[in-house]
Amino acid sequence: MKGALWLIIALSLCAGIGIASLAVRGWPARWVTGGNGSTAFGRPSGDAGPVPLTSAQSSPDRGSERTPAAPAKLNPVKLGPNASLGGRRLFPDDNPWNTEIAHIPVDPNSELYIASIGTDSPLHPDFGTVWNGAPWGLPYVVVPGSQPRVPVVFEYVNESDHGLYPIPPDPPIEGGSNAQGDRHVLIIDRDSWKLYELYGLRRDGDLWRAGSGAIFDLNANNLRPAGWTSADAAGLPILPGLVRYDEVMEQKEIRHALRFTAPRTRRAYIHPARHYASQRTDPMLPPMGLRVRLKASYDISGFPPAVQVILRALKTYGMILSDNGGSWYITGSPDSHWNDMEIDTLKRVKGRDLEVIRTVNIVTE
Repeated sequence: MKGALWLIIALSLCAGIGIASLAVRGWPARWVTGGNGSTAFGRPSGDAGPVPLTSAQSSPDRGSERTPAAPAKLNPVKLGPNASLGGRRLFPDDNPWNTEIAHIPVDPNSELYIASIGTDSPLHPDFGTVWNGAPWGLPYVVVPGSQPRVPVVFEYVNESDHGLYPIPPDPPIEGGSNAQGDRHVLIIDRDSWKLYELYGLRRDGDLWRAGSGAIFDLNANNLRPAGWTSADAAGLPILPGLVRYDEVMEQKEIRHALRFTAPRTRRAYIHPARHYASQRTDPMLPPMGLRVRLKASYDISGFPPAVQVILRALKTYGMILSDNGGSWYITGSPDSHWNDMEIDTLKRVKGRDLEVIRTVNIVTE
């Protein structure tokens, strides 16, 4: 009788040890022995039972009990001078700058407008690597939302946006820090997605002074008040009309109109321009805001691939007259990686290869 009793006790002990060892080897936590010798499902029964197995000890078919955190979404817009915007569009898709115009009829006065700017004059790329010792083109800088804001004293007080501007200590200035020209400064706040543009910016001791300044919400289509200038003569933002290296070489597509100048303009403007910069009233002179495109029939196959990107944009989105300047001067941002010789092939395109889209609602007052 005693031998049978000892046999029963021995078998019970072996069974307990065997089950516990299976659990330690990685078997599911539900097969864990309770403190009273029973088997618990999911967790031990009673306070005296063993601690449940951790997720690291659970079987491979169950996996971790904890859902892994989703990776943080990276902002495609980089920081710094002439930084890549990663394909992000300035302004909404239905903004005038971003609107396709290939389908709009030709204006009845197209040839007269073209002649006033130059039928035989070539397109002139006003951007590249370096010109006269300074970056060639209109630079811009992307700053974070933490960039300290500073006040600016304006010359054209009544047509400038007042407030604090996120100007870095040494911002890239059109023509370089010692330039005597327009000295445009263009700043994108990446986090608030706002554009700050300044004309004639200079430091005066501890103060910043500028001719004019404009702030644009890049999430909206708000125009400046009628009759107001901006950092540009036409009262338009500048940066959305630039040929940028990141678009041409990274995205290989420009999805907006370009900015251009003309030597003689009219005392008038059309949407989306808000300001004129002339006292001439000749109706055959172009108003600010005039939109021109490359003719659909123009063969671009013989141009370098980078230049074809620009020419396709001129067919699809066209270009907007934004300032007084050279005939058919197209503005872009500087970059040391531009191939100046390739960009210079834009000069094969002449005024006769362009056409003005239908112009309506000309404002003269």
